[in-house]
Amino acid sequence: MAYPLRVLDVLLSPISLPMRSVTLAIHSKLGRQKSNLSIDQLSQALELTSEEDTTKEEQRILQGIVSFGNTDTKQAMRPRIDIFALNIDQKYVDIMPEIVENGYSRIPVYQDNIDNIKGILYVKDLLPFIDRKQFDWATLIREPFFVPENKKLDDLMAEFQEKKVHLAVVVDEYGGTSGLISLEDIIEEIVGDISDEFDDEDLKYSKLDDNNYVFEGKTALKDFYKIIKIEDETIFEDHKGEAETVAGFVLEISRSFPKLNSKINFKNYVFTIEALDKKRIRLVKFTIT
Repeated sequence: MAYPLRVLDVLLSPISLPMRSVTLAIHSKLGRQKSNLSIDQLSQALELTSEEDTTKEEQRILQGIVSFGNTDTKQAMRPRIDIFALNIDQKYVDIMPEIVENGYSRIPVYQDNIDNIKGILYVKDLLPFIDRKQFDWATLIREPFFVPENKKLDDLMAEFQEKKVHLAVVVDEYGGTSGLISLEDIIEEIVGDISDEFDDEDLKYSKLDDNNYVFEGKTALKDFYKIIKIEDETIFEDHKGEAETVAGFVLEISRSFPKLNSKINFKNYVFTIEALDKKRIRLVKFTIT
């Protein structure tokens, strides 16, 4: 865990001072006889630190670091269905409006289908040619960086720094494209969501009242837990199977693809399907009964 702390000290300079105070508090609890702390030791240290030693914000960040080394890339990635990518055969005049509309600075480029990614287009590389009507833009794509779904985030961050890249293509056990993960996604696992000019925060969820919420199906379960302020996550974790999103959890407990307006009862909760998009659950109403 020492390596992520060193990297974060550089990347997260706005919170470096509070992080140092947290780290010092840990050392004072555990002593300095060991240079490498296990996750269990760090968790115990977090429990030992009092509210007087650290602020709530520092505690939250430290908790993110504690779970950081145990988190697989699959849990933090942007899933395949949400990937914006370009076909290498598209014309220059056709890709520009799509790039502007989607607003990403690094875009996967594929041939034939999304499982055959040929490279990554850095939008900044297009700037010298922005006034041209015709241009062989595919000559600008850079070599893609592929990682498996089960790679731990601390290892991935180390590779990002070593290779000086900010985006990786996540592949499944068969070599197919499972998703994308960026440096921003990794940092958000520790410090929480980072908003940029292209984030649309209003689309994530709506709180109707204290007992009713509407979530996007793609909302990560870890965010879902925080929003509904669940005290015992194991209620959901023990039944989620391989699911990482609200939609995935609904599919897991329903054992079939639900219809529009159908209700799925689970413990003291009800999931209602509010919107479907082809074979995708787009909106789910969550009710605490």
